[in-house]
Amino acid sequence: MKTRSASHSEYRTSATARIGAAAWLVATVQFFVVQLVVEAGWRTPYSWAKNNISDLGNVGCRIWDESRPRYVCSPLHGAMNASFAVHGVLLLAGVLLAGACWGRGVIAVSSRILLAIGAGGWVLVGLVPADVEENLHVGGALLIMGLGNLGLLLAGFSSRDSLFGGLRSVTLSMAVAAVLGAWMFFGQHDPGIGLGGLERIAACALDAWILVMALAILRARRSDNAGASASLRSDGARSDG
Repeated sequence: MKTRSASHSEYRTSATARIGAAAWLVATVQFFVVQLVVEAGWRTPYSWAKNNISDLGNVGCRIWDESRPRYVCSPLHGAMNASFAVHGVLLLAGVLLAGACWGRGVIAVSSRILLAIGAGGWVLVGLVPADVEENLHVGGALLIMGLGNLGLLLAGFSSRDSLFGGLRSVTLSMAVAAVLGAWMFFGQHDPGIGLGGLERIAACALDAWILVMALAILRARRSDNAGASASLRSDGARSDG
């Protein structure tokens, strides 16, 4: 009876993690697809190197940003801002539902808390476009690229016996890129890819990570099923013998 209960608990945890992985996949896909759709609606050229992601969500048409003056006019800004908010909600859902994949310990808990705060930053930037309330919008960006990326860095030190801990090198490489990109973006140290390109590294390295981790969760679930089936077949063969 105890073995049966433990197995049922493990199945429920794995199923929950799969739902979290699905949320992460949807978060990533919708975010990039909506960007492409919204930028296609611009009458003036939109550049991933020169323009910020937030330019797609600005509600007005005018010269924007004293530090890097550029004309911003995004007719489909409503779709982009909704995508920002949905992105944050789905990121948070994955963090909550796939919690077991971090393992246990202070580092795992701290990583999840910081990533949850970063997800809240996406909701904030969606609700408050840059040209509506710039200070709040920048605050949201800092949550994403500051605390969120710190959470990603901590995820790289998850317990080795956890799913994410087994992918430590992948996590740390993406975290370093995200933290370095954020430092260079806010410091305006352009290495030649444009500040818009730096912002995308800083803000979207997490998306690359959740995409990899979501696929790892789904793959691990299938492997567990296969292992369980093999175990049942083996037990059946021993019983027949």
